[in-house]
Amino acid sequence: MCTVSYIARKNGSFITSNRDEHISRPIALQPAEELINGVKILFPKDPKAGGTWFALNEFGAVGVLLNGAFKNHRRKLPYAKSRGLILLDIMASENPVNSLYQMEFTGIEPFTLVLFHQKKLMEFRWDGAQHYSKELESDQDYIWSSVTLYDKDAIQHRETLFDAFVKAHKTVTGSQIMDFHSNNHEDYQNGFIIDRKTGLKTFSVTQVALMEQDIALHHYDLMNKEEYHLPFSPRELTPAK
Repeated sequence: MCTVSYIARKNGSFITSNRDEHISRPIALQPAEELINGVKILFPKDPKAGGTWFALNEFGAVGVLLNGAFKNHRRKLPYAKSRGLILLDIMASENPVNSLYQMEFTGIEPFTLVLFHQKKLMEFRWDGAQHYSKELESDQDYIWSSVTLYDKDAIQHRETLFDAFVKAHKTVTGSQIMDFHSNNHEDYQNGFIIDRKTGLKTFSVTQVALMEQDIALHHYDLMNKEEYHLPFSPRELTPAK
């Protein structure tokens, strides 16, 4: 929940996320489907809080969390609810955007949410006091870095690396994007794969490939060196009988 990219091409879009955590935190469970409030959701579960940072629901919506909003914040424990559980609450809906705007975030730690649904892309930030949202161009490419782990210089450098990658790949595959996200780019402090002396490491890379004919989730567990590729059939893509 610390790096997210969105890459759009003619054949589909790719949303990819790196999860950076302290080594004291348990490794996420492998991605699996769960029925929450009657909605099928596919996600890797955080065994500590039961939530997630990356979720895909049966209506074709994808939601990805990053820690923090606009700047690094001082934590004010205890919080009312885990942000990972908040994401599942949002995704357990036919229209996650409506759920998002109806939700009360008082007492929730600051976060950034990237949400894709019905071919629309939006960015939503909660800074602990108020929320900010904007619709983005779904045919453009974007990258986000968590402000709780990366300062302005590091974020700018990562954006430069990303810009060079997308310019070099007018056509791109999900595997190429996963490889880009799985590279430290000669910097274990602020690269896409981090391994800091403080104990912060990149635990995994997760991607949803939203192709014209199908959707699939790819999860690479860096700690266990295990990969999962899970085809998914959202209700919207199911042919009528």
